[in-house]
Amino acid sequence: MPRLLPAFAAALTLAATAHAQPVPATASAASPDGNIVLTVSTDNDQRAKWSLTNKGKLLVAPSGLGFILTDGVNMTRGWTITGSEIRDQDDTWEQPWGERRFVRDHYRELIVHFKQDKDHHERLMNVRFRLFDNGIGLRYEIPEQAAFKTMHIADELTEFSIAPRGTAWWITGGEWNRYEQVYQKTPIDGVATAHTPITMRLDDGTHLAIHEAALVDYSAMWLKREDGQTFRSTLSPSSHEARVTRDLPFNTPWRTMRIAPDAAGLVENDLELNLNEPSKVPDIKAWFKPQKYIGIWWGMIRGDWTWATGPRHGATTARTKQYIDFAAKNGFSGVLVEGWDKGWDGNWFGTGWDFSYTQSTPDFDLKAITAYAAQKHVQLIGHHETGGNIANYEAQLDDAMKLYSGLGVHMVKTGYVADAGGVQAPGDGPNLGPDNVRMEYHDGQRQVEHHLKVVETAAKYHIAIDAHEPVKDTGLRRTWPNWVAREGARGMEYNAWGPFANGPSHEPTLVYTRMLSGPMDFTPGILSLEGHDHAPLASTLAKQLGLYLALYSPIQMAADFIENLEAHPKELAFIRQVPADWSESHLIAGEVGDYAIFARKDRNSSDWYVGGVNDATARTLDLSFDFLDAGKSYTATIYKDGEGATYLTDARHKIAYETRVVKKGDKLSLWLAPGGGAAIRLAPAGGK
Repeated sequence: MPRLLPAFAAALTLAATAHAQPVPATASAASPDGNIVLTVSTDNDQRAKWSLTNKGKLLVAPSGLGFILTDGVNMTRGWTITGSEIRDQDDTWEQPWGERRFVRDHYRELIVHFKQDKDHHERLMNVRFRLFDNGIGLRYEIPEQAAFKTMHIADELTEFSIAPRGTAWWITGGEWNRYEQVYQKTPIDGVATAHTPITMRLDDGTHLAIHEAALVDYSAMWLKREDGQTFRSTLSPSSHEARVTRDLPFNTPWRTMRIAPDAAGLVENDLELNLNEPSKVPDIKAWFKPQKYIGIWWGMIRGDWTWATGPRHGATTARTKQYIDFAAKNGFSGVLVEGWDKGWDGNWFGTGWDFSYTQSTPDFDLKAITAYAAQKHVQLIGHHETGGNIANYEAQLDDAMKLYSGLGVHMVKTGYVADAGGVQAPGDGPNLGPDNVRMEYHDGQRQVEHHLKVVETAAKYHIAIDAHEPVKDTGLRRTWPNWVAREGARGMEYNAWGPFANGPSHEPTLVYTRMLSGPMDFTPGILSLEGHDHAPLASTLAKQLGLYLALYSPIQMAADFIENLEAHPKELAFIRQVPADWSESHLIAGEVGDYAIFARKDRNSSDWYVGGVNDATARTLDLSFDFLDAGKSYTATIYKDGEGATYLTDARHKIAYETRVVKKGDKLSLWLAPGGGAAIRLAPAGGK
């Protein structure tokens, strides 16, 4: 049982009451505040349907439920509602790290029991709905039954028929580059097949985001537009005939919809976290601390260094010690080193058979490096690139984690660099090798199982995981808080490969799309504002600081070369100070795809930080400091775009600094440059 705050204890006593419903033709329930009303029914074809109203207006028109099977009559028709139950819950739980310390979990739950007729083998299916004041979750629960013992799912038929018109921000599901795409902005009826989260702003201002929670032993859900504004789930493919195979009984992941009156309500929403199970790593605070790190990485991304051995090899003992020295001097907790192990020579992309996770290259002394780091109170951050080859990785997984644990390494970045559908999983034969593999998608059932295996194994050895080329986050960081971050979108690395590669609106869009799923290892802090061959970033210098407030992660990288960090001492000072763990987080100004300004309170001090990012349109914001404690004065150290700054020219380097004293109720007029941003530290006046 999560620890409850006293204010919620009485409510929980009442919440334990559950009452059975008579057998109905329909079942219904409302959110705790009464604004969101759910109706579950069957139509004339005995198809299961659900619909939703919000504040008395139709939001989701009747939408289908069910499954297509590979080995039997489909679970689509012949349904009767045989009963339902309702219960309420209201409690609060504490995150070990996160955007906020305490999360309220307040909902009304309706479980509806369905049975198919004799022509459909009298199968049983329960659908559990949880209605929150800011959204809804639903999942299928398939109980033990006489009709069948194993379910072979060809596809899932959960529909979302959005009634009002509006605009959508989305990326295409199933393409070669996985989630690493620039977001499209179209009318809702212009969406094709989308990954989730997909974000929508309706014409009346209501904001929606459709996603999923607790993705365990199942394929990820993509959202396929059927017609008009009606979407249905479609599951990531599998090398087997069925996209999902599960023995009964089992529960699917939750299908979720955040519902909010504005952008802030969409972002400040813990729906998916609340739909996951409590932590299975109770001692996480003893060995993982939110932190900032540097690394031997940007040099390879830009092409200055190589992962492969040779004269430009990045991961050498000497260079790593240099980075450890810089980290110790500047308060960084970790140093990431990529390319330290054998297997990088030759074509490793999408192959990965040569990778060793226990043997280092001749010019990298793993034991000496970890010992040197320990003397400096810095930790090596491990790295396991697989080239998408989980057959090879799983064969070495336990030994690799055991090695790192014995050397005091408590965080590992994993990687799965391969095109979509290019994951090599163990085949059915007894031998390990390229002649015995099955090709899988990065977000199919097999890869979902793999990621959980990695996280569970890592937890056993007190290691946190930062997964790149991952399956999307679905709130599992609540259950496995050592799963601290993921990539799962176009990160900073794309800016190394061409001028304005991500575009100025990319990060202000990520805030309201990808970031709704969970922390992202975006790797900010390119203070030089240059990629390969001086390719310019679509960013001002102030925006690089604002990224630390806009894109949350409990591990934040200062990704530039250490000499470039040293060349910007004032900006480096901010990066040293800005926390990676918060007690509160609020979006105080923002619109989807345009700009986002957050106020976040440090979990370990009385400091507040304010900042964020802008798109290509210059704008002036009037920010209010109403979030500050009354009766206190704060010293505001402000980093903002300098006069005339713009991402389009060398003026991107213009930055202005200001210090002033502010208090609750004060306002700040803040100008944001095209491609700009800002960052502010608010420390209690007279404090440290």
